[in-house]
Order: sequence, then structure tokens, then C-alpha cells
Amino acid sequence: MDYEIFEGLLSRQPAFSRSERVADLLKEEVARMLLSEVKDPRVQGLVTVISVKVTKDLRHANFSVSVIGGLKEERAAIKGLDKASGFIRRSLGKRLRMRRIPELHFRLDETLKAQEKIEGLLRKIHEEG
Repeated sequence: MDYEIFEGLLSRQPAFSRSERVADLLKEEVARMLLSEVKDPRVQGLVTVISVKVTKDLRHANFSVSVIGGLKEERAAIKGLDKASGFIRRSLGKRLRMRRIPELHFRLDETLKAQEKIEGLLRKIHEEG
């Protein structure tokens, strides 16, 4: 276990919490499943897992995903992910040594769109100035 030194005192706090380690594991496994095992055409090959946040009690996992395509494809992919979440949870239950597999929640990651919007505004300001 890693320990951090804080103001000269030895802290027994691990470098990463259990929820962060579970989030990393879920991100890796679900990304792999979305590439090869989930057969829904609304999802397969169009969805990328950006990040995962797991609650401290490990009951819920919130996935931020990016979808290739427009608004129509994004909505369809989220519906496909919600429909496939039961299959994904069952598969995770077979693979992972966890007492309880968290409920999976999928949301669109809006950071790329926000970044593109800001870059567009900056370009426009630069061109005008």
C-alpha cells in the first residue's frame, strides 16, 4: 500500500481510493466489451468510454461516453447502451471478483463539444482582431 507524507506525518491514506480503482477496472472492461461483445448496431464501433466515476459505496457507476456522429446517433447510442446495461452488468459479474457490480449509468460527454465551441469562438475573435 502506498503512503503519502503530509507535513512530515505519515498518512495511512492510500494513493487511490477503492472507488477509483473500481472505476479504472470498469472503464477498461466495458470499453473492451463495447468493441467486441455488444452487438447492438447503435453502439458497436461508435461509442468510446471517456471516464467513469464510481460512488463511494460502489453501488453506481457513471460512464461518460463519446459517440461518433450527430445528435441522432448520440441519442440512439445512449438508448442502445441503456438497453445493453443488463448484459454488460451480467458479463462484468462473471469476470470481476466483486461482491456487487454497480448499476451502470451512461451519459454523453459534452467536454469535446464545449472545447470545439470555445476553439471556434477563439478562432473567430482571432480572425476579427
